Amino acid sequence: MKHVPVLLKEVVAALKPRKGQTAVDCTVGLGGHAAELAKRGVKVVGLDFDPANLERAREVLGQKAILRQSNFAALPVVLAELGLTAVDMVLADLGVSSPHLDDPARGFSYRRDGPLDMRMDPARGQTAAALLDRISEEELATALREMGDEEDAEAVARLIVQRRPFRTTRELSDVVCEARGFTPERGAGAKLHPAARTFQVLRMLVNRELPNLERLLAVLPQVLKPGGRAAILSFHSGEDRLVKKAFKEGLGRGIYDRAAEDPILASPQEQEANPRSRSARLRWARRAPAR
Repeated sequence: MKHVPVLLKEVVAALKPRKGQTAVDCTVGLGGHAAELAKRGVKVVGLDFDPANLERAREVLGQKAILRQSNFAALPVVLAELGLTAVDMVLADLGVSSPHLDDPARGFSYRRDGPLDMRMDPARGQTAAALLDRISEEELATALREMGDEEDAEAVARLIVQRRPFRTTRELSDVVCEARGFTPERGAGAKLHPAARTFQVLRMLVNRELPNLERLLAVLPQVLKPGGRAAILSFHSGEDRLVKKAFKEGLGRGIYDRAAEDPILASPQEQEANPRSRSARLRWARRAPAR
């Protein structure tokens, strides 16, 4: 199945790439956005924390991009290693790529049984199973409520703690459905799988996604050239709030001179053709030119 990058035209319009400029794709993924930038004569540096994604991106991009395995929180370090002090564009697509969800062995899917892992880099950090072994009921309920907008957060957290340990995605998914009162028959008619929010929150906790995003937003001003542009695609309300706040504060302090007033959404046509785009929110900002 062909990879379709989300909001591709809108991302290009936000970044306004020009030949000879340098861009960092902080989440190069399967290479869709990076390939479009490279096609326009932009020098691309692609980062990804997942080594499997980097291999796929290398197949797509070939020699058109410099690829590095790194979390985007370490962006200044990566640029320094490449001899770059600042770049013209920074792009971050915070969504999960399809291979993560399609491969049961990665442990991201609530529909396919596999080991309860969820690490973007399978060689580093603790698994989702290990996290659930140690997290308190109160901590889990708070995360489900605040990060996942889970209306049954307390009930889900309580039953998870009672039933742990978990080692497979199926075990966890079944318990979340039980906690929420979903039978297979009732769950089949739901627009969103009963365990979807719990799995999303666990993935974010395992990979420290919100702290890493906060770090990226903090270093953006120092890695963008004057007049440089940043574009961030988020798929979660908590992520979008962080981006909105950072860009608004940057405008107030004169760090940025322009920013999207509202999030840019996928068109109805794109949402129909690519369901993954339905929850996408694109925000951009321009670094204030030098005075």
